[in-house]
Amino acid sequence: MAQISETDQIKQFKEFLGTYNKLTEHCFMDCVKDFTTRDVRTEEKYLKMTQRISMRFQEYHIQQNEALAAKAGLISQPRI
Repeated sequence: MAQISETDQIKQFKEFLGTYNKLTEHCFMDCVKDFTTRDVRTEEKYLKMTQRISMRFQEYHIQQNEALAAKAGLISQPRI
């Protein structure tokens, strides 16, 4: 039974974090407009967006792991 190498896992995780960080930065720059108050204004939906992005990336990461496992012959087919 083949396994995904540690090097491939690290590479995949670095790619995931890089993409996640870029999206988070983009959303922050688009959404946060005012640092003079602690109140989150209606146009500043950064927290909700971060939660949503995090959930989507977890789903994406699971799909990518399943695809790699299928490619390595660990499982029959990835879920899509």
